[in-house]
Amino acid sequence: MTFLIELVISFFLIVSGIFGFVGSFGMIKLKDPMSRLHAPTKATTLGVGGVLLASICHSVLLEGMLSLHELLITLFLFLTAPITALFIAKWHIHRHEKPSDLPDAGEDELWATHAVEQVEDVPAHTKT
Repeated sequence: MTFLIELVISFFLIVSGIFGFVGSFGMIKLKDPMSRLHAPTKATTLGVGGVLLASICHSVLLEGMLSLHELLITLFLFLTAPITALFIAKWHIHRHEKPSDLPDAGEDELWATHAVEQVEDVPAHTKT
């Protein structure tokens, strides 16, 4: 039984290593920032998730206790990676794309990043 458990843990570690390698390789080889964005947010997140699954399996099945640390790290990772990707993508669109170059935005006809009104530079002492 212990051999089977160690085999499952090894499987998770090998798969997570492959995902981590693919994500790191994608960061190096992909040229465009928007393409490069997918490497850390998808493949590397799955790689770290696999290590955390292996750690959870080891603590529960071999040591007989559940550690909440791995669950909290997993929750934090899967919540922050998509948010970070969203902010990086919005920054890229705002800095490198013109509204005329973007595809149709749908019913509201406005991309959120380009909907910011231009505010004149008014010195702070003149504001009311």
